[in-house]
Formats: sequence, structure tokens, C-alpha cells
Amino acid sequence: MDRPANNIVGIDLGTTFSALAVLNAIGRPQIVPNADGERLTPSVIYFDKDSPGLIRVGTEALNCRYIDPERCVRWVKRHMGDPSFCKRIDGQEWTSVGLSALILKKIKKDAEAQIGPIGQAVISVPAHFDETRRRATMEAGKAAGLDVIGIVNEPVAAALFYATTCPVTGKVMVYDLGGGTFDVTIMEVKARDMEIICSNGDQHLGGLDFDLQILRLMEQAYRQATGSELICSDEDRARCEDEAEDIKKTLSKRPSVKKILYGHAGSVRFEITRSEFEQAIAKFLARTEMLIEAALEEAGLKPSDIGQVLLVGGSSRIPAVSCSIERLFGFPPICAVNVDECVALGAAIHAGLTMLRLRPAEVPAPIAGGLKDLSYTDVCNHSYGTLCAPIDKNTGKRTVVNQIIIRKNTPLPCQQTQTFYTLYEGQSQIEVTITQGEDIDPRYVNKIATYRFELPPGRPAGMPVKVTYSYDLNQRMHCRFEDVQSGKVLEVDLPVDRLDTSQSQDDPARMVQSADIQ
Repeated sequence: MDRPANNIVGIDLGTTFSALAVLNAIGRPQIVPNADGERLTPSVIYFDKDSPGLIRVGTEALNCRYIDPERCVRWVKRHMGDPSFCKRIDGQEWTSVGLSALILKKIKKDAEAQIGPIGQAVISVPAHFDETRRRATMEAGKAAGLDVIGIVNEPVAAALFYATTCPVTGKVMVYDLGGGTFDVTIMEVKARDMEIICSNGDQHLGGLDFDLQILRLMEQAYRQATGSELICSDEDRARCEDEAEDIKKTLSKRPSVKKILYGHAGSVRFEITRSEFEQAIAKFLARTEMLIEAALEEAGLKPSDIGQVLLVGGSSRIPAVSCSIERLFGFPPICAVNVDECVALGAAIHAGLTMLRLRPAEVPAPIAGGLKDLSYTDVCNHSYGTLCAPIDKNTGKRTVVNQIIIRKNTPLPCQQTQTFYTLYEGQSQIEVTITQGEDIDPRYVNKIATYRFELPPGRPAGMPVKVTYSYDLNQRMHCRFEDVQSGKVLEVDLPVDRLDTSQSQDDPARMVQSADIQ
């Protein structure tokens, strides 16, 4: 592998697998295998009981689940940004940020052993991730010792790689079905120029849900045959979960699978057909179709307007997925790249483009040349607003509502300004809340930051306060609240430097940097 003077990488931090790609000396992305020679690293963590302080990440950690499942953690991405999620091991509390940082540190360590120090990194996230989850992802990267220069939506990253490897043109839909999340993104592609139109998705829809449906059928079969439960311990569950995943993958190649189920009441012969599996996951595929239809409606398009559908994510290999897409669009999807690796490879391209925009002097000329003429325009994947209290026309009373300032699917970069007014005489402060969501009702939007804005005292009601939101290409938003009369300003950058880790006394960055990871 050719080594550029300054390693620029893209990372796919996945629910089930993670991968790292680097831009080589001529600006082409290449996957960097881990220390075991694997191109994908299982996103699994095991806290070694026999060697205190040793943390295993990857295939070895996955295998350790059979020995001590209580000390093993999987599927962290589904909990990203959740303040209530915490794994307590050996007296330390690990949040989703800290656990994700362990995975990132492992793949960073393995990559640096082969290509040398990593300079800048872009980490991919599902397009539908909200601001809290995006902040958590960036925080995990920083805790792992990475210089995170930005994040990229997974379908955008995949499309960047598709556009550089195969002919893609016109209105294109990216169908990204991974281990734990689903995204659908619609874009306009003209040669090496891409314009994102809109995205939709579900953070709890993926291959893991399909595995659990197979596991449910396994349990039912064993119970009917023996009157006993197949799963009686965490060790049993770990073994059966892997069996279910293996069955799912085999059913993508064969019409049926036969297995022997081993439980405490003896062994039972189990057979499942592809038809039975497809029936079990029909509700999830119906959900993907609903999200596709919602994305088309947002874009103001019909299925006939879409010229190509690009597959991304390991779960997109399931034959029923292609059948679903062909039924909706009248043609089969395209799978011209490795669906497991294209996000990491595209994230590396995105990292190079970001460096060219932010720090062009640090990008070697051959890499810059390899990226020339490649461009994209992204959009806001959520609406951003603030809370205000206008007078309700029906009741004549003030009612707190969510006022949207930047609307979903606005092309980036963008800036929007609205003017609000103080409510009463002598008002000396405003509680400003930055929101994310599409609803006017404050109960149904995320309140991602709240600050107190001090105002001059002794003034009449109705004094103007100008609110300006700016969203840049790196998925960062700047909020400016200006009291027009006094000129006083409150400025807020999102994502903030650190997440609220009040649920734990432990600092994720310190814990991760001191951890012995293998």
C-alpha cells in the first residue's frame, strides 16, 4: 500500500462491524486491515477477567462472549448518545461514548502499525442521527485520540465511493441497510458532482432485528419439540445469537437451512426456509418501504423519477431486499461495490475533500489531484429551531411552540435569521433553547442545548432579539442570539466540545487513553 506523507482516513463505526480506509498516495481510498488481517473489525468489546485492565476488541472479543458474556459489549451504536446507557465493569462506568472510543482506538492502533501515524479522520454516521448522536460520535473519536475534522452521513460516503468506481448518473437512491440502522438517501448525480436532496431512516432497523426473528423461530421450535427452553443462560443466548446470524447469511445463498439445536433437554433438528425467514422479517421490510415512500414525498418525486438504486450495508444482500426494491421501482438495485466496505472508503474520500477545503496546504499534491472535480452538496437531515411563546389566535393567550429556523433538507452551507421579541416590561434574561425536530409542539422535538441570555434591565416589552443559525459542510451549527438594541450577543457552537457525562464520574477520554487494548 502506497503511503502518503500525511495519512487521511475515513472510519465506518458500525453496529456490528467497523472499518478504516486511508487515502493512498494518489488519492484513492484503500481499506487498512486490522492486526489479524481482517478488513472488517467486529464492533465487540470484552473486558478480560484474567488480565485486569486488558480490553479486547474485535474477533477475539466476539469469541469471548461464550466464556463470560457479562463482560462483553455489542451493538453500542444503537445506544449512541443515550445518557441512560451505561455498562459497569470492574468499578468503572462506561458510556456509549467511551465504549465506541475503545473500538476506534483499536482500529486506529492496528492501522498505525501498518501505515504510520494517522493525521485527520472523518467518521461516518447514519443520515438520520440527531445532533446528540452526532456529538457523541465526534466525542468518541476525540477520546480515541483522533483528529476528527468532520462527520459524514453514511449514504453520502457510500455514494462518493460509488461515483468514483462505476457509472452513476441522474436521480439516484442509496439504500443503506446495515447491522443496526437503515437509511435511504435521494440525490442528483452529474458525473463527479453529487447533490443530496433528502434522507430518511430508522436507527433501530437492521440485520440485528432479522437475527432476532430467526432466534425467535429457533426458540419456538425447541419449545414445541421438548417443552423446554432453548436459552437458559447468557452463554446460551450468545451461542444462539451467532447461530441465528449464520442462518440469516446462509439463507441469502440457499433456499433453506438445516441445523441441530442443542439445549438442556437434548438436541432438536431445526429447518427454516427462505420463505419462512422472509415472512418473519416482512414487517421490517415494509418499514423500509414506508421510509422510501416518505423520502420520495419529501423530495417531490415518484418512483419512476429514480434511475438507479445503490445498495449499501451487509443486510442489503438479503434477496428479499432486492425484490422489495424491484417491486417499488420496476428495476433491480445496483450492487457494484463491496457493500460492507464502501462507507469507510467513501468516508476517506470525504476526509480528503474536507482537508482540501479546511487545510489545503496540508494535502499532498498527488492526493489533491486524485480528488479533483469531485464535489457534493449535502443537506440538513433535521430541522433546527428555538422555543418561543406567541399569542394563540384562538385563545388570545401565549403558548410555547417550536419555531423552525432551518428546515430539513436545506442545502449546506446555509444561514437563516428570524427576529423574536421580549415578552414583558423589565425582562432581563431569556432562556434560549436550541431544538431539533419537525414538530411545532415542544414535546415532540429534541432540546439539544439551553442557555440563559442576559439582557439590559428596565426596558419595555417587545424588544427585538435576532436569532441566526448557520450550518456548515462539516455538520456543525453556529447559533447567534443578538439583542438588537444593546448589541449584546450570545454565541453557541454545535456540537459542543464535550457531551454531558454527569451520569458517570469517569472521564471517557482518560479511561480510553489509559486502557490496554488488544
